[in-house]
Amino acid sequence: MRTVIAGGNGKIAVQLERLLTARGDEAVGLVRRPEAADPVRAAHAEPVVCDLESATASEVAGHLAGADAAVFAAGAGPGSGAARKDTMDRAGAELFAEACARAGVRRLIVVSALRVDEEPPPGTDPVFAAYLRAKGAADAAIRARTDLDWTILRPGRLTDEPGTGRVRLGADVTHSEVPREDVAAVLAALLDEPRTAGLTLGLVSGETPVPAAVTATLPA
Repeated sequence: MRTVIAGGNGKIAVQLERLLTARGDEAVGLVRRPEAADPVRAAHAEPVVCDLESATASEVAGHLAGADAAVFAAGAGPGSGAARKDTMDRAGAELFAEACARAGVRRLIVVSALRVDEEPPPGTDPVFAAYLRAKGAADAAIRARTDLDWTILRPGRLTDEPGTGRVRLGADVTHSEVPREDVAAVLAALLDEPRTAGLTLGLVSGETPVPAAVTATLPA
């Protein structure tokens, strides 16, 4: 399998790239700048410079040509303002989805966040509120598409603790935390299970091994 990952030098993306290449898959990591390519190479993946905030859908589709699947794991990141939450976390995700459709890459997994379908509560930091709204809008736009076999993965608060390989995964997950390493493991498992297309899944640490947790989400 050849998988193209937007935000290829991010912490989750690099761990996913390691998992994919270790099992013999091809992984391509899209990065904004050439100097961000080293972590992708270190994961034995192929770095490709592509700025989702300035590229066209056709340009991104060119990088997706020949892929079997795609993962959107990009984001404006810490320290960015509300404007970039919209141009990256919303518009970047929607552009990547459109590019997948143009390239004929139906399988798309999007890394989102818990509780983005709700209006942020009063007192929420304005930039974080902009992030939640951007993620919610992107998810809604992608879920409205019928030309993609999408899965939306919504992790809880991300940590850099070692993964346990045990999670809670499902539509009814409440807010908690999850190691990035376990998020990457779930992404790899979702790539292996096309029957998860059309699902929006929350993810936090739990007691169920990742393969069993993914299987449990499948429609009866």
